[in-house]
Amino acid sequence: MANTNCLGSLDIEMMAQALRLASRGKSTCMPNPVVGCVLVKNGDVLGEGWHAIAGEEHAEINALNEAGDGAHGSTAYVTLEPCCHYGRTPPCVDALIAAGVVRVVFGATDPDPKISGNGLAELKKAGILVEGPLLEAQAQQLNQGYIKRHQSGQPWVTVKLAMSVDGRTAMDDGASQWITGFHARRDVQRLRANYCAIITGVGTVLSDNPSLTVRYEGVDDRALDEQELPRKMASKQPLRVVVDSQLKTPVGSKVLSLPGSVLVASAVDRGMPGHDGVETISLPNNNGQVDLIKLLKVLAEKGCNNVLIEAGSKLAGEFMLKGLVDELVIYMAPKLLGSMAMPLFSLPFASMAQQIELDITDIRQVGNDWRITANPNKN
Repeated sequence: MANTNCLGSLDIEMMAQALRLASRGKSTCMPNPVVGCVLVKNGDVLGEGWHAIAGEEHAEINALNEAGDGAHGSTAYVTLEPCCHYGRTPPCVDALIAAGVVRVVFGATDPDPKISGNGLAELKKAGILVEGPLLEAQAQQLNQGYIKRHQSGQPWVTVKLAMSVDGRTAMDDGASQWITGFHARRDVQRLRANYCAIITGVGTVLSDNPSLTVRYEGVDDRALDEQELPRKMASKQPLRVVVDSQLKTPVGSKVLSLPGSVLVASAVDRGMPGHDGVETISLPNNNGQVDLIKLLKVLAEKGCNNVLIEAGSKLAGEFMLKGLVDELVIYMAPKLLGSMAMPLFSLPFASMAQQIELDITDIRQVGNDWRITANPNKN
């Protein structure tokens, strides 16, 4: 563990600022981690930066470019251990050393085996004072999907649902538009923008014909400006994933036809007819259905840190029963749909012992609806 004895209130303040900067890259730097950096000397901020787009400058480089020659003799506050290998960009460790930075305070270590601990070791070898971790829990939360992908080979899985107060998602005939109001639906667009992939089931495709795209025109422009979302990323779309065991997705469905990449996971060994541009993979389990664990591993191999599930009660229930869900985001509308309507999850529990406890992490009002964020208690 690096030395933390000399860390004070200024260090905490500057790391908090670096974390705020890092969050600006959440929807644009995937599959890379989000990182923020602040350069400080004699109490003055000389440069700030964050990682905005994969393949372009990292947070440290952006901060160094802003600071110029003033970076010599400064302290760098970096939310994640600086990289020490050549990828699409040169190592940030080398840039910090060359700029004459004398102290680095880091938020969390990088779980990537190519970096983990090695970046810090190279800084120390160059005579730079390294201290941290500082605000480690916050730094890790910003990159929870990136960390999980490197540690377990699976992405962070969030299930997004909309329900009435009595816990129903659609009428018995399948009608579900619109349970929630305008502000909640706009909030969903912001949510989607933060995920590498969106997973749905063929049942949802057949009943709702969803787009599963990020509709940036539906997002508050002011919010985008505050995050300085690069305009060239405005057309960026998550990978759309359809779980379709028997390849029943209609050729003309929106999920297959709209711009962006599509992956269809099936349990049969053939491609999607009429769509040469759609990637189809066969991942059968012993029951002739799609193996969801294998699907998540495939997505992790594609560099997906975070995936969002927008599906019906059956598929959402399968992910939950297999313990694959890390987070729930539930939009609750002040409505009653009645006992004949469909539930959130298909969970055929027969006893109280099977119940799944949730740890609620956030509740807030969104327009006339409420957004509840919770984590399944896996202990």
